[in-house]
Amino acid sequence: MAESTETGGTTANEPADTAPLNDSEMPLADHIEEMVKRLGIVIVAMGVVSGVVFPFADDLINFIWYAFLPGSPTACPVTADQASAACPYVYDPLALVLARLKAASLAGFVVALPLFVYQTYRFMRPGLYHKERRYYLAAVPTSLVFAIIGVGFAFFLVLPVMFNYFLGYSKPVAEIAFGLGDTFGLMTLLMGFFALVFQIPLFVMLAIMMGLTTRAWLTSRRLYFWGGFAGVAFLFSPDPTGMAPIIVAATMIGLFEGTLLLLRWTGRG
Repeated sequence: MAESTETGGTTANEPADTAPLNDSEMPLADHIEEMVKRLGIVIVAMGVVSGVVFPFADDLINFIWYAFLPGSPTACPVTADQASAACPYVYDPLALVLARLKAASLAGFVVALPLFVYQTYRFMRPGLYHKERRYYLAAVPTSLVFAIIGVGFAFFLVLPVMFNYFLGYSKPVAEIAFGLGDTFGLMTLLMGFFALVFQIPLFVMLAIMMGLTTRAWLTSRRLYFWGGFAGVAFLFSPDPTGMAPIIVAATMIGLFEGTLLLLRWTGRG
């Protein structure tokens, strides 16, 4: 029986594009240095975008705030004919500055997500097959689209439902004085969190297409993923009523299961 001879990591009978194009061993220190460099690029880019948006932070705060709460910037401070306006109250000296930073950082975070995917690709590129490189590059613009969809999902659906619930829940008992720091922090946290949550379909499909896992393996361990999603949601969604983490967990599980269902329907994975 004739044996195939190996040349450059592939066999004579194996197509050249089935092996990584630049696969070479690097010392651990070089890997760590490269990883830190790539993360540094993402952090710097996020800082630059946040710095560009920061001068417009007040307008962004007002836009987000009054999208969910009654009133307007002209109605604050509250007058007799605007008693129902939910004006933001500042309870500590740094609350306004921190709110501006959160508003600017939200924009920087959304832009940084696809850049993180791209820098991950650059870090892994030498060891990727040609097909895997195409998948990764296609994931970069897709990541930005999913991040924007996630922010929109939080803005148009989740936050309106939550604040309508908060207002209706508290009105019979007390008049709410919304603190700028905590309230706006919840708004930006959920929008940023949903931008990240909506990356789940992308990462699942990318992992399956690159052969890192299979749909059957993920399906057989779905309960572990559900538990992990619930744990993350309750850990990072600061809402003592429990409504926010329940919505976040349900969304994560829905995206995960929807992706698996789509892959089953298309016959992938």
